Amino acid sequence: MGASPAGRGRLLAVGNPLHDSVRQFVDDLTPVLEGLAGDAGMQSTRAGADIALEASNIAAAFIDVDGLHTDEEILAYLVTFAPHLDSLLQYAQPGQVRRSGLLDNRRDWLAEPSVLFQTLVAQDHRHDTRHSWRYYDRAMAIAHAVCALDRHPALVELEAVDGFRTGLLARMENWEVPRPGQEAAAGRGPDADPPPATVVTSPERPLDELLAELDALIGLGPVKAEVRLVANLIQVQNLRRQRNLPVADSSRHLVFTGNPGTGKSTVARLLAQIYRTLGVVEKGHLVESDRSQLVAGYVGQTAIQVRKVVESALGGVLLVDEAYALARGDEGDFGQEAIDTLVKLIEDHRDAVVVVAAGYPDEMADFIDSNPGLRSRFPKTIAFPDYTDDELVAIFAGMAKKSAYVSADGVDSQLHAWFAAQPRDKGFGNARLARNLFEAVVARQATRVVGVKDPTDEQLMALTAEDIGPTGPAA
Repeated sequence: MGASPAGRGRLLAVGNPLHDSVRQFVDDLTPVLEGLAGDAGMQSTRAGADIALEASNIAAAFIDVDGLHTDEEILAYLVTFAPHLDSLLQYAQPGQVRRSGLLDNRRDWLAEPSVLFQTLVAQDHRHDTRHSWRYYDRAMAIAHAVCALDRHPALVELEAVDGFRTGLLARMENWEVPRPGQEAAAGRGPDADPPPATVVTSPERPLDELLAELDALIGLGPVKAEVRLVANLIQVQNLRRQRNLPVADSSRHLVFTGNPGTGKSTVARLLAQIYRTLGVVEKGHLVESDRSQLVAGYVGQTAIQVRKVVESALGGVLLVDEAYALARGDEGDFGQEAIDTLVKLIEDHRDAVVVVAAGYPDEMADFIDSNPGLRSRFPKTIAFPDYTDDELVAIFAGMAKKSAYVSADGVDSQLHAWFAAQPRDKGFGNARLARNLFEAVVARQATRVVGVKDPTDEQLMALTAEDIGPTGPAA
């Protein structure tokens, strides 16, 4: 199926997100490549063409990810790159491009970071520059722009964007180049039981900073990937809105499933700020609630309670912990009224609040089935896995470091043995278990040190295997 010049005109009229992202990539990185060529005593006259070819490779790879090569994608590619690479592209038709195989197997280009990016990272490492940051930012914009050409970005496309991002950041990490947002996020270490959040009044935080903090959390690999996919989808939808392109409606409400202490509140807090940065909510604060705050014991009071809690969360995210408990009352219980009221308020304030319902996996299925409107409003579930023994030891180490304690030889192996001895049944405490252990260890260390006359700083800071205590199941 061909595309007429009028089709190209319509593409330009409504706005081609790929064109603008490529232009910025070329404009911003051409001087960088010229500077590198000059430093090496080479000719830099082809720098612009080389950067345009790099942008073409990125765009073609993401067009090829789902294997569809739609007319819209091919047209955007032709309109964008004909001035840079080959004037003959100006007259090509989508059908001709498909038959030529121009975009076939281009996804393979994403298998590893390009030579150009690796060169920029190496330069940043040697000279403490940040050229790779610029590449990362502009390349991600191209990736999102390609996804924005589809009204419904496919999951495989969003996963490819996340894989591309992860590969670029991993290359930076290998060369000890700080990733975008990492420096600002430093010092914001996760807490097993963070204090309740208040309404955010400070300027919104950059997305890269928030994602850096998310990625710095111990464990939770599948959870991080799901949150990044959510962020990628919102960025693509925002780009389509900016171009006056139609956007498919999608619910932002989520279900978090997992045992206690798996980081659900911490991730919800970061998600609230991510939603704020991406324009989903206005304030980005997190309000935490549970059955005790939503269900009253008298007729007519539950709806008032639910309304009060939801209104406090407007402009942010409402986390309903152990949400399944709302659906588990007797005949005279008002839990079902709370659920029904919550569903109505979610619809009434659909653009003003995001709700995250959290709890055990099986029980959350009962919650979703308790009202016909819940399944469509909570279409996505993110499962939080239990921490491994290694991850729990790392969490303990983070708490110790934050409180200026130093582990002596043998402590890590003793910690491994202690966590391995704990039964991994339903309700396993995860990070809360690590915190309880840490507090008990500090108490035992204090009992040991108090008997030392004039202890040194090292003695006051040292945690020993003796302080860990017995390795049997926790009482």
